Amino acid sequence: MAQTPEMRASDVDRDRVAAVLREHTAQGRITMDEFNERLEQLYKSKTYGELARLTADLPDVDMRHRQVAKVPSSPATKSEMHSGMKAAWAAWATASSINWVIWLIVSVTSGNLIYPWPLWVMGPWGAVLLVSSVFGRHGSARKD
Repeated sequence: MAQTPEMRASDVDRDRVAAVLREHTAQGRITMDEFNERLEQLYKSKTYGELARLTADLPDVDMRHRQVAKVPSSPATKSEMHSGMKAAWAAWATASSINWVIWLIVSVTSGNLIYPWPLWVMGPWGAVLLVSSVFGRHGSARKD
């Protein structure tokens, strides 16, 4: 069945036009402001005609023949930690360091080694992070 301008467009059609707009933005044909305006109009569009108007002043880009990023042929030997988990460990290390510095200052100024209370901050939090790192989801299995 031929597509007529009055036919309703699907989410897949809108995503395809969004990819074309991103490509033209990357190539410098439209500015980021134009891209944002067109993208806003894009997701309000309901028909093929409305989608066509968004790219009418741009040259055709065949998205089916675009080069796909190459996947390395050999599997990665080192499992990379997710950036969110790296941030969680960094927050844990920062908070633990600050608590130990406070404990050290209080111990030195009081003249006695006081109870090592930072362990109560580090321990449970670190245990949860360790379990999450070891048994959590490996890789990014997120689907777009």
